Amino acid sequence: MFFVGMLLAIAGVYLFFDSVRVSTGHSGLLSGMLGARRGGMMETTSMGIVFVPFFLGVFSLFVDATRKWAWLLTYVGIALLGIEVISRVRFIMDTKLTHLLGMLVLFAAGCALMFRSYRELPPIIPNLDEDQSRPPEERDRRHADSRETDSVDKR
Repeated sequence: MFFVGMLLAIAGVYLFFDSVRVSTGHSGLLSGMLGARRGGMMETTSMGIVFVPFFLGVFSLFVDATRKWAWLLTYVGIALLGIEVISRVRFIMDTKLTHLLGMLVLFAAGCALMFRSYRELPPIIPNLDEDQSRPPEERDRRHADSRETDSVDKR
């Protein structure tokens, strides 16, 4: 049951991701602040400004690589570039509502079946001796028989 649930969940996630289209937007977080939308510079100029800290950091490292502020400026420049690229990514979901509901049902049913398969497992009890695996009535009868044989042996 676990593997059936896992297949359903994987199918739901695959269909969900398959229906999402990824594109880039016009401006990112940093270039949008400097860009034309807010009355600032044009987009091409604002995107170029994002490269300035990285450029200055690399330039300073080639002059003297022992300067800690040059390393910091380079790392800040790389972080700013990463933030700009990630903030430009736009996710567009191109699917009908019925298909989306089907994907969600597949995923939810798969997760529920995987969860249910864990619940149905019998509890693991350490087997201290072989009598533990027998029903209590049989154990009591065997212990009673062994007590009788012990008392006969002692006489």
